[in-house]
Order: sequence, then structure tokens, then C-alpha cells
Amino acid sequence: MPDIFNDVSCQACHNVPATGGGSTRLETRFAKGKNGGSDPLQNEGGTLIQEKGIGTFPDPNGGATCTYTGETVPKDATVSSKRRTTPLFGLGLVDAMSNARMNQVASYQAQNFPSENGRVAILSTGQVGKFGWKNQVPTLLFFAGDAYLNEMGITSPAFPTENCPQGDCSLLRCNPGPTPVNDDGTGVQRFADFMTMLAPPPRGPTPPTVTRGQEVFLTIGCNHCHTPRQVTASGQVFHPYSDFLLHKMGNLGDGIPLGGADGQEFRTAPLWGLNKITSFLHDGRAGSVADAIQAHSGQGGQAKGKFNGLSAADKQALLDFVNSL
Repeated sequence: MPDIFNDVSCQACHNVPATGGGSTRLETRFAKGKNGGSDPLQNEGGTLIQEKGIGTFPDPNGGATCTYTGETVPKDATVSSKRRTTPLFGLGLVDAMSNARMNQVASYQAQNFPSENGRVAILSTGQVGKFGWKNQVPTLLFFAGDAYLNEMGITSPAFPTENCPQGDCSLLRCNPGPTPVNDDGTGVQRFADFMTMLAPPPRGPTPPTVTRGQEVFLTIGCNHCHTPRQVTASGQVFHPYSDFLLHKMGNLGDGIPLGGADGQEFRTAPLWGLNKITSFLHDGRAGSVADAIQAHSGQGGQAKGKFNGLSAADKQALLDFVNSL
């Protein structure tokens, strides 16, 4: 049984425009700056806030009762950031991309536009990261187990240890579900299977202005990072409009390292399904695609500058194209 969590189901966050989608719901990440790097404050529950608790339970050994409340950002954290819930549609295709493909895309960028090139996220396990805002997750099965534990408080064989509320592991003595794991792995596997089989999101309407907008998109180099075409290891072509690489985003960075990414880096957000999204960027700060473009910095600043140099008609055509994806 969970002690702290963010909600009781995956659908509670992934529900727009349908089960498996995203939402405007935000979670909170935090860290503490340290000698130019960052301390994830694991001893205080870092880096993810679990905002709900299950209340008060007695110590089965006769000690003091334990009260589980939602976590808050620690007072000594120096950075915190919101993270928007993203859709899960089409991620089975991303999971099926080979490491060789990821390296191929990174090499192509380094050779052809080195000021904007991304890099493959290499995790501490040696695996390649593909999922999450910082590419901190290597596979959909890992994603499922991680979400079960950190979002819903459910342990499994791959994630057998309960989260310590606000870093206080002594509170685990009162956990009302003392079994080795809450889920034997069956639920995690079924969730991973569900995500694997979710189809890519459908395109919106494509009037003539969208065709013009696609040309503008390519001309000003948005495709350097938002790569239109990808291919799985088995040769299936799909169109996510992302290179799935990490890029330095300058002022858009949140200062929180995670996985193999530093505080300035984010994975290029896929643009497919954008016609169903109402808030943009990692923290939902942008209310429109135009606002999101204006927030681009670092390696995204060059494309923003070219967008700002377009005629009003070409700007609108590009926005129409992106909003059709």
C-alpha cells in the first residue's frame, strides 16, 4: 500500500483528449545548487514531490503512530520547477528505436549544424534514455515501474523500495502494506503493454496554409531538432517531429539535473499530437505555440531568431502547420 503518492491511477494525469493522453496537470521537481552542480536532496525526498499522503497509521510494533502527509519543497532547495504531464500516444514506436538510430541522428546534427546538435542521453546504467522531459527513462517497461512507484506509490520487483516521506525513512515502519512488493510485476507489465500499443496521435486539418507552413518550418531549421521522420529498428517509419536527443536550452533550462541530463538540458519535445495540447513547454508556461517559440533559448535560439524575421503571413503559416500536428 502506498504511503505518499500523486494520484491513484495513471488516467488521473493521462486523460486528454483520451486515456493515455496528457493533461495540464503539473508535478514539482526540486534540487539544491552545489559547487556549480546540483544536490538532488535525496535525504529530503528529492527530486519529485509526492503531493498526497494516506494519513495516520499505528506502528505495528507498538511505537508512535506515523502520519503520512503530502510532501513540500524543502527549505534548503534552491531550484524548483513544474513538469507538465505529456501524452503517451505512439511511444511504443519510440521504444522500438535502436541505439544506433539515436547515435546516427546525433552524428548527422554534429556534422551539419554543430551549433544546434543534440546528444544521446547515457544513463548511469549504461542504457540510452528516451523518455521523460530529461530523457531520464530508458524503456517503457522502466517508465511503467517508475510511474507505479513515484506517482502512485506502488512497489514492484524492479522498484521494491517505498519512498521515504520527505526523506524520513523511519516512517516506513508504519506502512500498512508490509508485503515485499505491492505489485508482483503483472500490473507494471500490462501498463507497459498498453503504452506500447497506443497508436500515434492523428493529424488535425491540413488546409493550404499548412502546406506552406511546413515549407517554412524546414526553411528556418525547426526540423534540426524537431526531426519529422524517425524509424524503428525493424524499419517502421513514423513522424514524431523530435530527435529524442538532449539539447542545451539556455534560459529555458530548469537548473535540475536528472538522469544523464544537466540543468540546462531537455529532450526535444515531440510535436505530434500538438493539436490537442493547450499549454506548452515543460512547465506549461506557454499558452500558445507562438509563446513557446519565443521562450526558446540556447540551442533553440537560432530557430527563434529566424521565426522572428519572417513575414506575418509566413509566421502564421508556420503556426498553422505546427498546430495541425
